[in-house]
Amino acid sequence: MYIGAHVSIAGGVQNAPANAARSGCECFQMFTRSPQGGPAPVLDPTNAGEFKMNMKKFKQAAAYVHTPYYINLASAIDRISRNSVRIIREELDRGSLLGAKALMTHIGSASDLGRDKAMKQVVAGLKKIVAGYRGATRFLLEISAGSGNIIGDTFEEIAELIKAVPEYDLGVCFDTCHAFVSGYDLRTKEAVGQTLTKFDRGIGLDKLVLVHANDAKFGLGSRKDRHEHIGYGTVGKEGFHSLLHHPKLKNVDFILETPPSEKGEINDVAMLKKLRT
Repeated sequence: MYIGAHVSIAGGVQNAPANAARSGCECFQMFTRSPQGGPAPVLDPTNAGEFKMNMKKFKQAAAYVHTPYYINLASAIDRISRNSVRIIREELDRGSLLGAKALMTHIGSASDLGRDKAMKQVVAGLKKIVAGYRGATRFLLEISAGSGNIIGDTFEEIAELIKAVPEYDLGVCFDTCHAFVSGYDLRTKEAVGQTLTKFDRGIGLDKLVLVHANDAKFGLGSRKDRHEHIGYGTVGKEGFHSLLHHPKLKNVDFILETPPSEKGEINDVAMLKKLRT
């Protein structure tokens, strides 16, 4: 198990490993393009090679890539759904060039299509994304926070999507804040055990590739996606200690997506490392 955080690629993707090391990371997550939109920076053998050298130089065990925020495989707007498919596939290929361990994506919202039609469209999109893909970067679906008509906020829905794409071994990114506000309790050792048992029965813990470690500003089942610093939110330190020490997660990396500390006095990477000991 390695612990890290989402880091900047300012100045070029090759700078991400150094940025991660400065934050005390053992692994990290990044965007390879702007999360808000626009053309992706060029990746070529030169900057990809520099990235890989810096991974070794700064002793980073693994790199993960997150797709941009605007992805929506369930959109009723054809341009958005088609571009979402294209960009996710591009990011898988870019991740493979960099040697990234996995790429995770939010799935999207069914607000315009209705649930059944949206699920069918998402499955069709996933099939297009993985068609002919032979890269080394694993493709993960991230558990959603359950607000509005978001897709993927229940273990059952994630399992349905995975089973509908048998041609590829889709994995899962388990976001602790998203799961908690969607109704899966994580506050105690007992609650963590029960939630992971539900995950195992519904999806299979062999599919859980990465944990997004985020405390939550709002309560269990609130469906409000607001991340909080570790131990300052409604999940709490006991919950994260229990996750970090669960035997089924001992080889799963934890990536922080907590908000920046205003004065730098809160170090969530250090906190997770302390809870891991």
